[in-house]
Amino acid sequence: MSDPANTFAVTLSVNGQPHRIEVDARTTLLDALRDRLHLTGTKKGCALGQCGACTVLLDGKRIVSCLTLAVMAEGRPVTTIEGLADGDRLHPVQAAFVEHDAFQCGYCTPGQIMSAVGAISEGRAGSDDEIREQMSGNLCRCGAYTNIVAAVRDAAAQGG
Repeated sequence: MSDPANTFAVTLSVNGQPHRIEVDARTTLLDALRDRLHLTGTKKGCALGQCGACTVLLDGKRIVSCLTLAVMAEGRPVTTIEGLADGDRLHPVQAAFVEHDAFQCGYCTPGQIMSAVGAISEGRAGSDDEIREQMSGNLCRCGAYTNIVAAVRDAAAQGG
């Protein structure tokens, strides 16, 4: 049971929608997204900020949500994998991942896609070497790295 003195009401702006929730001061953004808002596309991998499975965009920048407290995201725009598609139309990075078969088991895919979206929007996906460097914080146990690089390169070339 959480201590009421350590509980805060926060408004999280997730995928363009405000969500008013109460969280313990120690609640990570990852846990708030998954457990409180039921947005389970963001995966919990290592819980140490080392695998990238929990990557989301905060203020348009890539972060690992397992190391970010929910209270730190108060009033700031958060984008998760659920917020990328426009209805049935996939985001260009999502479409490129499908086209290039850039996933196998799919567990790391949401974090990979969110990291790729961030890298492209930051202008850091100009070459295969740069893509590999920018995506290095996202692990894929299945080893689909070649296809992931091809997908990011394709999406970046199309302005994704």
